[in-house]
Amino acid sequence: SASLPSQKPKSELVRTSLRLLTSSAYRLQCECKKTLPVETCPSTDIQLVTQQVIQCAYDIAKAAKQLVTITTKENNN
Repeated sequence: SASLPSQKPKSELVRTSLRLLTSSAYRLQCECKKTLPVETCPSTDIQLVTQQVIQCAYDIAKAAKQLVTITTKENNN
């Protein structure tokens, strides 16, 4: 059964957020590399790459916000 985020231990929430942050940062790096002249091939869809970069940046921001929320709650307790 799916547990609600509030029921998860804080350390698990932190691990989940860090995993999202790390994987998104890696994906962002890979997507940005596709725009470099050396790696760009004629079939590279720059519009698609741009969408992927935006999605990665969004995921990074989401993970960062989760971490801030968790640490703020911990510091206030």
